[in-house]
Amino acid sequence: MPSPPSPQYPSPRNVSACAAAGIEYPNGSGFLISGAGSDRGVTMAQAVSHELLQRIRDIIAAETGVDPSPEVLERLQATLATAPDQAAATPPAAETSSREVTVLLADLRGFSSISEAYPVAKVLELLNRYLGRMCEIAVRNGGTIDKFMGDSIMVLFGAPQQGDDDARRAVTCAAQMQIAMDEVNREHAALKLPELFMGIGINTGRVMAGLLGSELHSEYTVIGDEVNFASRIETFSLRGQVLVSESTFELCRGYVATAAPMDVHVKGKSKPVRLHEVLAIPSLGLQLPRQEVRKSPRVEVRIPFTYQPVIDKIVMPQVRTGVILDLGYHGIFAEVEPGLTTHSDIRLGLDLSLVGGRADDVYAKVLGTHANKGRHMASMEFTSVSVPGNAAIRQFVQTLIQGSPTK
Repeated sequence: MPSPPSPQYPSPRNVSACAAAGIEYPNGSGFLISGAGSDRGVTMAQAVSHELLQRIRDIIAAETGVDPSPEVLERLQATLATAPDQAAATPPAAETSSREVTVLLADLRGFSSISEAYPVAKVLELLNRYLGRMCEIAVRNGGTIDKFMGDSIMVLFGAPQQGDDDARRAVTCAAQMQIAMDEVNREHAALKLPELFMGIGINTGRVMAGLLGSELHSEYTVIGDEVNFASRIETFSLRGQVLVSESTFELCRGYVATAAPMDVHVKGKSKPVRLHEVLAIPSLGLQLPRQEVRKSPRVEVRIPFTYQPVIDKIVMPQVRTGVILDLGYHGIFAEVEPGLTTHSDIRLGLDLSLVGGRADDVYAKVLGTHANKGRHMASMEFTSVSVPGNAAIRQFVQTLIQGSPTK
């Protein structure tokens, strides 16, 4: 679907300058932005907040093909009005600079399966609601929305405005985002819409920040290895999970409760890197919901299944086979063919003939693999399951529980 044409709003820098000088400036939405000295005008902070709202609206419209709903716009406007000062600060100068920034990257899990199963209008409605809620939380925590990439969102803390608590605000934002996803899914359940799950990666480091582009189009953004590292961290996260780098963890030590650290191999790094899973922020009373996901009945089975590698969100054509040995609502333990690696993403096809069907739209991440007497074993956690597939898996497990030993 083609994106709607974007209104030609003045740049935030021009809006701010006009507001400060008391000059009226047409804002492209039917009224004038005036300087603080005008009785019928608005303050510079209000002018920039209005422009930020317009920019967020344009970004969402460009990504989804439709404008955010009035409800989303009202929530964003209310959030901007009460956001930290940096949300209404004057945008940065054009010069590029090196600075320490905390980068948050959030990505929906298995959204491609939803895209395949639902009409375009419904998919855009889901994406619109998700992006609107995440924007609201990012702005409330003083983050700068850098870009949307399909079903992903990148938020900066420390650019363009730096603070002493950038890393803490980023982690707080991530925790609130995951909690909000639970709220979104409760709304979806009432509307008979599919659940959405998200993984988040956060990294802190020095980047190059500034306006990139040409006279025709330019935007403020950040580039560098630390941005790429944040993206790599996000790929390791499971649904509902927040993973942070060692540098971010050190800046948040004592502020967050984390699980035992894990060392992983990341592209572009010669040695393993250490990641930390955020479980809670005790001082704010925030508890991430992910820990409850794995509490489900499990049954011992022998069920054939198929799987396909997923690379860069593309399902590869080669189909491999395995046998499920242990099944729960949210994952499996199975015997697989050689070559499946930890942290890889796959698409599963499950034989659920006992309840009259199959589930061919299940996406999962490999949590671990090991060899046992020549057999290759893997544990997997589901990252996305359609509503019918989820119902079939639950019915299957519940049917077997009545005659099988549980774990």
